[in-house]
Amino acid sequence: MTAVQADVHIDRPSVADGAAFWRLAKESGTLDLNSSYSYLLWCRDFAATSAVARDGDGEPIGFVTGYLRPDRPRTLLVWQVAVDAAHRGRGIAARLLDGLAARVAAEREVICVETTITPGNTASQRLFTSFAERHGARVEREVVFDTPLFPDGPHDPEVLYRIGPLTPHLSH
Repeated sequence: MTAVQADVHIDRPSVADGAAFWRLAKESGTLDLNSSYSYLLWCRDFAATSAVARDGDGEPIGFVTGYLRPDRPRTLLVWQVAVDAAHRGRGIAARLLDGLAARVAAEREVICVETTITPGNTASQRLFTSFAERHGARVEREVVFDTPLFPDGPHDPEVLYRIGPLTPHLSH
């Protein structure tokens, strides 16, 4: 673990983190950017199923947002994952995902993680397949939203990654 990693703390977000989430998403270069208002709401209404990585000064340097699927309440859908460019390549995204999954599994009895990834996003593909490997879970893939469904112009298909069942005691 590098010194930078040792100084990183994974926590629940608060509304005050919403602006940083928006900035990190905007600067990611790959995420669909939502309105700043939506990130404020997310940090208020979905803090229990989201996480923030803070540096040694308490500043947000990464986040993962998620929610429990209404029709599958034991499934955590991970919406977005972002890490500040200066902190990438240090395992922070994996720590965020592991920490969030462990917390939500313990509090909400989650047994499955889902996310959608576009075919060209190899970093996210690696993040989620390595998450599955670390936790001894299967990965099922299927196109969930094909290109013609997006009304706002060309959009790559979104491939659903369904990871589970998760082991009862996730480690992080």
